[in-house]
Amino acid sequence: MEKFRLEYPTLSRRADALEYIGEFHEYGSDINGSGGLDRFTGDYEGWLLKLEADRSRLPDEERSPSETYFLVRLGDNRIVGMINIRYVLNERLKKYGGNIGYSIRPTERRKGYNKINLYLALKLCKLHGLKSVLLDADTGNPASWRTIEALGGVMLREYFDSEIDHCMVRDYEIDVDSSLARFSDIYEPMIAET
Repeated sequence: MEKFRLEYPTLSRRADALEYIGEFHEYGSDINGSGGLDRFTGDYEGWLLKLEADRSRLPDEERSPSETYFLVRLGDNRIVGMINIRYVLNERLKKYGGNIGYSIRPTERRKGYNKINLYLALKLCKLHGLKSVLLDADTGNPASWRTIEALGGVMLREYFDSEIDHCMVRDYEIDVDSSLARFSDIYEPMIAET
C-alpha cells in the first residue's frame, strides 16, 4: 500500500516543485492550491519567503493566513499534489474559495490521491480548532466536487460566479470531526507519520 505525507516546502524541493508546476503548463491544466508557485517559477526562494509571510499574515479584507504543502508519495518521494489551507476566512473567502484549495499533477490523477490530500488537510484543520470547513468547486470539474463529496461534503449552494471564475460553482461544507472519524479506516493506513 502506498503511503503519503504533507510536506512543508523547502529549498531542497526546488527542482521537484518546478517540475510539478511545469507539468501543469505542459498539459494546459488549471493550477490550484499551489500558494502561487506558478507565479514564482523564476524565484523559488521568493516563493518560500511568500509562504512564510502567508503563515503569519493577519487577516484582512483581501487575504487570510494560510499554509501550503506538497503531497508527497513516499515510495518514490514524488510530489503528486499540493494543498493550500486557510484557517481563518475573511468575507471574500467565505463567498469564494473557502478554507482549502488543492491540486493533483495531471499524470497522477484518477488514482484517489486528492482524497488523501483533502483528508490530511482536514487533520490539520482539526489541529487548528476548525469544526467545519468551506470548499468550492467549479461544476465543470467533477473530480474536485466528487472528492469533496467523497469526504462528506454537503453542498450548500450552486451559483454562477460572475466575479472571479465566471462559471458555475458549487459551495460545500465538511464537518471535520465527522469526516475524519468516518474515513479514518480508509485513509489512515496510507499516511506516513512526519
